[in-house]
Amino acid sequence: MIRLHDLKPAAGSNRRAKRKARGIGGKAGKTAGRGHKGQRARNKVPVWFEGGQMPLMQRVPKLRGFTNPFRVEYQAINLDTLDASGLTEITPQSLLDNGLVHKGALVKVLGRGEITRQINVQAHAFSASAETAIIAAGGSVERLALPWGDRRPAHGSYNQHTNR
Repeated sequence: MIRLHDLKPAAGSNRRAKRKARGIGGKAGKTAGRGHKGQRARNKVPVWFEGGQMPLMQRVPKLRGFTNPFRVEYQAINLDTLDASGLTEITPQSLLDNGLVHKGALVKVLGRGEITRQINVQAHAFSASAETAIIAAGGSVERLALPWGDRRPAHGSYNQHTNR
């Protein structure tokens, strides 16, 4: 049986560290592998120094990222909000009139909460859970066409922050 104190590393896997600059008797004596004179022989150069050219960390742009020009932002509204609104015919205009969405927003119905009555909903998008919950309650779901049709929107045309 092997015991913990019997364990040893594999032969040749643990090598002693090279003892640099310990006199001229060894392989790494005198200049300790740094060559003769010069900046890098004098222990004054940081690891990231690039000889005076603009360092990599300064060349790389920061906090830029990517903005998708075709992003479509929806105004989310949940089932519990629709249930509490008391409306039976729900359209983006009726939601706007009741102060539940912003002007010019595309409406997406999400599935948080429960629907306890039959409602007819018209919106631009539905989550799968919201759609099944509305139909299970006896209501109907109608997807409205996006304002730009089947083409992509123009750059920034339907983002919330540009339409207020």
